[in-house]
Amino acid sequence: MAGDWLGPLMFVVVFLFIFAGYPVAFSLGGAALIFAGIGVLFGYFDWIFLSAFPERIYGVMSNYVLLAVPFFIFMGTMLERSRLAEDLLRTIGLLFGRLRGGLALAVVFVGALLAAATGVVGASVVAMGMISLPVMMRYRYSPELATGVITAAGTLGQIIPPSVVLVVLADQLGVSVGDLFVGSLIPGVMLAGLYAVFVAAAAIAKPELAPALPAEERDEAREGLIKQAMLVMVPPLVLIFLVLGSIFAGVATPTEAGALGAVGAMLLAAAGKRLTRKAVTETARETSRLTAMVVFLLIGSTAFALVFRGLNGDIWIEELLTNLPGGVIGFLIVANLAIFFLGFFIDFFEIAFIIMPLLVPAARILDVDLVWFGVMVAMNLQTSFLTPPFGFAIFYLRGVAPKSIKTTQIYRGVIPFIVIQIIGLVAIIVYPELVSGLLGR
Repeated sequence: MAGDWLGPLMFVVVFLFIFAGYPVAFSLGGAALIFAGIGVLFGYFDWIFLSAFPERIYGVMSNYVLLAVPFFIFMGTMLERSRLAEDLLRTIGLLFGRLRGGLALAVVFVGALLAAATGVVGASVVAMGMISLPVMMRYRYSPELATGVITAAGTLGQIIPPSVVLVVLADQLGVSVGDLFVGSLIPGVMLAGLYAVFVAAAAIAKPELAPALPAEERDEAREGLIKQAMLVMVPPLVLIFLVLGSIFAGVATPTEAGALGAVGAMLLAAAGKRLTRKAVTETARETSRLTAMVVFLLIGSTAFALVFRGLNGDIWIEELLTNLPGGVIGFLIVANLAIFFLGFFIDFFEIAFIIMPLLVPAARILDVDLVWFGVMVAMNLQTSFLTPPFGFAIFYLRGVAPKSIKTTQIYRGVIPFIVIQIIGLVAIIVYPELVSGLLGR
């Protein structure tokens, strides 16, 4: 058809708007209106497509799965405001301090625990950067190793359930949130384990990179340390068990489990005498801000999808992706490269709402397991979060790191962890049973 060029051009224009600095939601909606007008003017678009817009928006508003997003955001933000990360890092750091690299191992452990307790990436990186980085510098840790392990451990919230990323991906993929949570469990734990192995190996090979705590400090803190460690670890572990256990056992939906987690986070804050009016207000404000951003993105992406489909853009994308050399392998290479590079510039919400609707139809035609595909996408997004020069986790840490830490040191620090991420991504692709094993497929 003569107007088939409008679909690809619309796709390009959206990204030009985004890279020019316009908000993603308005870039999507604005491009939709512009190209709908152009299509009508030249007779390539029928306004009837937009008549479905109100019904689609109502579907977004009544989407029960997406209701889990504000609950998990509230839970994570409340736990961060209640200084759970501070208590964990201080206590676990002393517990592991007698080991070479003990503080870095504590960061990995706490990063995994915070990921399972909060599912919010930015909060974990910022919290650990503010608390653990000055301590690691005081004990003469290598700046590269210290910053690398903080950024890497802080992004585990992308892949370890109950990740907000996985909730949004499940909605866009049309799969069960519970299945995506179960499927990501082994890859997430595996990734944290690989981080810990690297830290331990680096500390053994070059002790000056990550020395143990001085003996006098370990001796001062030894009394009652195990008891203190249990006191700070058990409450978040119980919360994680209740939230994830209720989902995995089929007792509660992800939305119900998210509500349980939000209430549980408030109870933990109250138990620690940190449930202040300020904490609740800041948590509610942050939850409202992120939820509003998601809703506006959904509205913009819905308008974009309707117009893009009306201009036959979906057919163009589908044919392009399903006719790539190599079949499924070619599709996976292109999909992973696109997600990886876009992850430098836009966050996971935007990638989920722009890119996933374009990839999912082709994945279905090629008979790709969508749960496995979703876990792979989450792992890929985590890799792009770390990659210089635009990785979001790097910017989060740069914002709270001391001025003595150079940006180039952070860049060098994340490189080994990027390699580990790529190894994890390749492992998921080569061994799909890492995802499907617990699902019994």
